[in-house]
Amino acid sequence: MGCSMWAPHFGMKLKTNTSLTIIIAAAILLQMISAVQYYYTRSLLADELEKRAESELTTKAVVVKNALDMSENSLRGHLWDLKRNLATPDSLDEVMGWVLRSHPNLTGCWVAFVPNYYPEKGRLFEPYSWWEQGEIKNTEISSIGRDYTQNKYYKAVCETGVPMWTDAYRDTVTGMKMVTYILPIYDNGNRLVAMFGLDVSTTLLGDTLNYRHVYPSSYDILLSKEGELLAGPDSGLVKRSNVENVVSIINDSTVVKTRSKDGRCHVATFYDDDDHEKGYVYYASFKGTPSWQIAVVCYDKEAFGKLRKMRLFIGLLMLLGLLVLGLIISRFAKNDRRLQKVKLEQERIGSELRIARNIQMQMLPKTFPPYPERHDIDIYGSLAPAKEVGGDLFDFFLRDEKLFFCIGDVSGKGVPSAMVMAVVHSLFRSASAHENNPSRILRHLNEMACERNESNMFVTLFIGVLDLPTGRLRYSNAGHDHPMLVGETVTELPAKANLPIGLFVDTTYEMQEYLLPPMTTVFLYTDGLTEAKNNTHKLFGLANVQKSLNVNRTLEPQELLLQMKAEVNRFVEDAEQSDDLTMLAIRYTPKQEKTVFSETLTLKNNPRQVSLLSNFVKEVLGRWDIESKQAKEIRLAVEEAVVNVIDYAYPIGEEGDVTVNACSDGHQVKFIISDTGTPFDPTEINQADITLSIEERPIGGLGFHLVRQLVDSINYERLDGKNILTLRKRIVKSE
Repeated sequence: MGCSMWAPHFGMKLKTNTSLTIIIAAAILLQMISAVQYYYTRSLLADELEKRAESELTTKAVVVKNALDMSENSLRGHLWDLKRNLATPDSLDEVMGWVLRSHPNLTGCWVAFVPNYYPEKGRLFEPYSWWEQGEIKNTEISSIGRDYTQNKYYKAVCETGVPMWTDAYRDTVTGMKMVTYILPIYDNGNRLVAMFGLDVSTTLLGDTLNYRHVYPSSYDILLSKEGELLAGPDSGLVKRSNVENVVSIINDSTVVKTRSKDGRCHVATFYDDDDHEKGYVYYASFKGTPSWQIAVVCYDKEAFGKLRKMRLFIGLLMLLGLLVLGLIISRFAKNDRRLQKVKLEQERIGSELRIARNIQMQMLPKTFPPYPERHDIDIYGSLAPAKEVGGDLFDFFLRDEKLFFCIGDVSGKGVPSAMVMAVVHSLFRSASAHENNPSRILRHLNEMACERNESNMFVTLFIGVLDLPTGRLRYSNAGHDHPMLVGETVTELPAKANLPIGLFVDTTYEMQEYLLPPMTTVFLYTDGLTEAKNNTHKLFGLANVQKSLNVNRTLEPQELLLQMKAEVNRFVEDAEQSDDLTMLAIRYTPKQEKTVFSETLTLKNNPRQVSLLSNFVKEVLGRWDIESKQAKEIRLAVEEAVVNVIDYAYPIGEEGDVTVNACSDGHQVKFIISDTGTPFDPTEINQADITLSIEERPIGGLGFHLVRQLVDSINYERLDGKNILTLRKRIVKSE
């Protein structure tokens, strides 16, 4: 009991743990999917970022190079003007003004002559023109404190004769940070005359670099070959400290740097000093002159910000999915619990139905042959319910050398029909225990069935009583299918329909009689046989029943029913059984008794003649050499029966005869007591209850109770106006 009580709780706990495991596993799986998706998406975005950064490096390098080339070309374009005016140094300011006006993006330009080129100007002469508040200013900037001949770039160009760009420096005149392009000037004799220089503001280069970016917060910087900052973004947009941090990372050899996949640039990761934002710097060197470096800076929050938002969104969706999954599992668990309850209930009902089926089947005869000691009757019956329990019934039993049998079909199917079937079966047994007339049995069953029949269920029923010594079949029908008689031919037993029981309490049922020939089989069935359907809804029909009976008419009852069942199965094939199928076969096989002795005594209905009966019986039993104790019992039984006939067969004052015939076949003795008095069946008298006291016991019945105890069988028949009572007893001879 304890295990059964804890089993559902354990099952529910196990399923709860299983559901929780499923949710956890789903969460882990979703997180793994999300992590893998994030990893590969980030990898793709990183590759795309790298490609875009390389593209921007190339684009910005081209932009800067174009700007520098324009400056160089501008300087070369005005070189002839400068050479033309070398003879007049005072006109050089005008020439430089033309250069600046032609290229307003230039900050300034200058000419630094070799020492003592103009003696009248002194050893050093360096005229300079520049833009200031929209106007061109001119001055001569050489002095003893500013000896341009000592400038490393001046020296380098003098030595190599190759033009070059300087690194960034702070100009003392304009106060601006700039880079300068220096071009050597030669006279017609190919002698170095001066250096022609164009100044470009690093602010201009920075603005050019940072015109457009990969991302809004990205920026570009320009560095010298040695890593000195040449140009960068406006300090109002990007903190100077952040730019300097990037420059230091580029120049720091201890910082881990990687090459891009195609090897076109270097990549380094950094964090801003102030806000600790993660960023990436991609940088590469110019190809050609000048050998500067250009770098593009991108931040993680913009490069992968949308990915993070997507991951967050996906995470929320996953969380929502898990919640939905949890709700689904919860709902499923609730439904599963309901289903389990329903299943348990169905199993309980199924178990109860199986028990009910077993009980129902146990109520029916199940031992065949039922009377192996008898040689005058052979019976076989079968019931196959369409559901767990059915509404069909059949039954039979022997009493007083009579076979009582019935077959019926309750309206409807299932449990209600089975309950009615059980009631009718019990009523048949109880009513037949002391009643030999099938019509009166049906009337009693109908009265009981009509009581409290609120469901209006009815029962078709056929009841028969076969007198085994004579073969006389008395029967009554309540709306059931007519039985078939199987002998030399197959015929239908004529039976009036009458109404089924359970409809009207005042219904009358007529009894009919038929003398059953020896070796004849009475075949009874329910409509589940004739109405068996195949897949096309075609009925098996009465014609097929008669055909099968005709083919198998010589078979014993069991084989006959098995052949009929096989015919039905072949007909319906795999179609579902739609109704209960019940069959009952009763074969009458009497044997002719060989009489070796027969004597008859006729008495008047006078108690004084009982002494004659006693001498007659004693004399007869003495001739058969019957064991003395058995002889006394037989004599007592015969005397009690005859006395009962003398007392009750004729009305008071009316004289009549009582005939006693004693005969034997050598194995059993038989006394046949007959009279022409009023019809009276002593076998219908209820047996006396000897457990009651004399005061409580009703009058009558005790004599025949004694007779039943003393003989093997009692049989009563009313034939040709006579009451015929037969007593049988198997002989036990004395030793």
